[in-house]
Amino acid sequence: MRIRALAVASFGALALSALAVPAAQAAPSAAPNVTFSQMKVNAGKAIVVGPSAKVTVTATYTLTKPAGLATSSFDNGPMLYRGTTLGANSQIIAGDEPGTCKAVSTTVLHCTAKIQFRPAASGDFDDLANSQAGAWKVGALAVPHSATGEADLKWQSNLGTVKVQRQAQLTADATPEPVKKGKTLTVTGKLTRANWDTNKTGGYAAQPVKLQFKKKGSTTYTTVKTVRTSSTGALKTTVTASADGYYRYSFAGTTTTPAVSAAGDFVDVK
Repeated sequence: MRIRALAVASFGALALSALAVPAAQAAPSAAPNVTFSQMKVNAGKAIVVGPSAKVTVTATYTLTKPAGLATSSFDNGPMLYRGTTLGANSQIIAGDEPGTCKAVSTTVLHCTAKIQFRPAASGDFDDLANSQAGAWKVGALAVPHSATGEADLKWQSNLGTVKVQRQAQLTADATPEPVKKGKTLTVTGKLTRANWDTNKTGGYAAQPVKLQFKKKGSTTYTTVKTVRTSSTGALKTTVTASADGYYRYSFAGTTTTPAVSAAGDFVDVK
């Protein structure tokens, strides 16, 4: 995975050397006459990354080219970016290697590529920071092996969107157990999420979380009330015990953090 201003290095030294040549010295544009379409990153699902482990996802796409253009003459692959359009100065996330393609005709190829996401620890610019969580646009790049400058690169923007999110965890604990009917139950819990800047987890503050109950024998939870997390992500509220069943907290998620529900905690009501 790469995040940088001139981020084409994900396709190796060739692309870096192409960008290193000043525009005035570059040869006339030889950008590959290709078009990307049907791009799907992680099958269209959000990419959820924990506090430390690398996550690798697959992108699939179609590449259309002239019949006479050899696929062996250029590298290509998907890129996540922020900004109006994808280009050399964009903030970019891309894979360590270019995509691989299989021809279905002389002009159409079906391709796949891997994109890596690594939470930051070493401070290396290649790693994810908390500020990178959220929505990204999807684009693609083709780099000819004969590239001598930026004009030789084919960028394509607006191929979709995808979320990159900080993994969340949620707990719930109802006490006392067992409890007499009509008595007060206290339900505590905590909402945490990955902190990519520290490779640890931390509390998610000031978030609305639903307390839910599922009666014994039922298959569905119903919402009892909404509770907001503290500055440390802690949750605490009380309810009146009425029947045997399971209590849990459920968080709907945000752009930067996926939805998560705690495991139900069974309460025996006497």
